[in-house]
Amino acid sequence: MSATPPSGAGLLGAQGLSVEAGERTLLSDLSFALQPGEFIAVLGRNGSGKSLTLHTLAGLRAPAAGAVLLGGAALGELARSEIARRLAFLPQDREDALPLSVFEATLLGRHPHIGWLNGESARDHAITQAALERMGVANCATRLLATLSGGEQRRAAMAGLLAQEPQVYLLDEPTNHLDPHHQVDVLLAFRERCAAGAAVIATLHDPALAERCADRVLLLYGDGRWRLGSTSEVLNAAELSLLYATPMQELSGAGRRAFIPA
Repeated sequence: MSATPPSGAGLLGAQGLSVEAGERTLLSDLSFALQPGEFIAVLGRNGSGKSLTLHTLAGLRAPAAGAVLLGGAALGELARSEIARRLAFLPQDREDALPLSVFEATLLGRHPHIGWLNGESARDHAITQAALERMGVANCATRLLATLSGGEQRRAAMAGLLAQEPQVYLLDEPTNHLDPHHQVDVLLAFRERCAAGAAVIATLHDPALAERCADRVLLLYGDGRWRLGSTSEVLNAAELSLLYATPMQELSGAGRRAFIPA
């Protein structure tokens, strides 16, 4: 295992973090600090623990060992309302039972910043509208969520996260259900948030998307082992062949790299 030593507390961090599923140890003794402006991509085979690790970092399940820190404070010591103001989580699939319009569902992202006795302000509405426009679903604002395609629902869900304006975004397969154009566009939207001082951890299936958007990459092997390093250091055909248990080949062109099964 190798990792860049943590620099300060960071916006989000882990100390000796272990994740288990039943009797399986998926991740063992992970330590890192996520810095402002940083984008970390998480790669691994199906069942390697990517989603469970993200759920653990979001405080939605207890770690088998170790601790998660938000701004230097143990996540378990913070109120959920405080966590919601500082951390946003996108699950792999979102199901909305309530018959909400796209605008109403996105506006919910503002609620961590609104007191119980206060209503949404004009500023909250403006932030919500801007988030819908950035995700390309402003034209769907008045439609019920249930009437949207899978890709439109995915982008609407991410608009809610943009409206939330946290310091940390945890994204579980954000490119699910999206065509190539929108896959790149939504990741660029979160890179824009990184440029403004936020930070992102996202699980991805495509190493080429990680190469395009990530500063660092966390590789999960599903048996406790992991590797965390810079994108240029970690993303290569030899390492990905080990990760995916199949020969991988690197292709390059126009300043980009892609990786495919050999």
